[in-house]
Amino acid sequence: MTRARKALIDLSSTSYYHLIARCVRRAFLCGDDKYTGKNFDHRRTWLVERIKLLSSVFAIEIAAYAIMSNHYHLVVKVNRQQALNWSDNEVILRWYRLYKGSPIIDRYLHGDILSEAEQLLVLELIEKWRARLYDISWFMKNLNEYIAKEANKEDNCTGKYWEGRYKSQALLDETALLSCMAYVDLNPVLANMANNLEDSDFTSIQERIRYFKNVKSNAKKSNQNNKAAHQIKQPKTLKSFGKREDENTLPFSFLDYLELVDWTGRHAHPKKEGYIPKSVPDILVSLKMEEATWLGRVQNYGTHYGNFIGSKTVLRAHAAKNDVNWYKGVG
Repeated sequence: MTRARKALIDLSSTSYYHLIARCVRRAFLCGDDKYTGKNFDHRRTWLVERIKLLSSVFAIEIAAYAIMSNHYHLVVKVNRQQALNWSDNEVILRWYRLYKGSPIIDRYLHGDILSEAEQLLVLELIEKWRARLYDISWFMKNLNEYIAKEANKEDNCTGKYWEGRYKSQALLDETALLSCMAYVDLNPVLANMANNLEDSDFTSIQERIRYFKNVKSNAKKSNQNNKAAHQIKQPKTLKSFGKREDENTLPFSFLDYLELVDWTGRHAHPKKEGYIPKSVPDILVSLKMEEATWLGRVQNYGTHYGNFIGSKTVLRAHAAKNDVNWYKGVG
């Protein structure tokens, strides 16, 4: 049964969500289209650039992404408190980066004297925009509409471009977040489109690795030997890895995550050959999770889960909270 969007996105339960949108046409979203002979790889760049622009405007951070041939994946964190802390002028400036303004807001910004009714209208508009700027549906609507218009213009046609609005999955605990991010970052490897993480084009893990290597290389060239130069620096356009006790970062270190995803890819790739480390990644040890259980979660992610991801206990609790008997998921 289809659930209302408001029942699927509950910020009181989790701020992390997995989002998926799929192209409706037989023509590829990007990549080589065997029917027309055209290559649409440049549309992947459209998506990545638009995602990052929207993240800089909305209070929605990007934890992971993968742009595939006819669909894309995003793992996001909604930072509602950040939006609530914005000043009224900050909300207006952010909204104006994407949308046309309002005459009454223009007068407010100009410093015109407003009546009491006009002042109330200004406040109502600002609060409406503030709420939209941490709303996943508004984020995805802007992203998909922009790409659809650009693609239609390029294809010289009109009509529906996306299969539907988008699919969302609430990531209810740390293991759900971790397995979802790994699944997204490994999408090209699992689809046998790439042999390793560095070759996984248009993914967040490739971007993180390249950034890390570039920073490390530049530090060596400039002979920086101080402690700060050797700290793990991360892309500013992606949500940073950190520590469990730090609310402003992903709850694990980048190097531990990289080790885990690389280890998972070596086991999960259908044709991967070569050395497979015997040691279990530190994150799996800290989560007290068996190797086979973890690999099963990632390899079968697309079929084992519905709109909510988490342990059996968390899934039961969330179902009870929403007055339903159960949610699809293996826990």
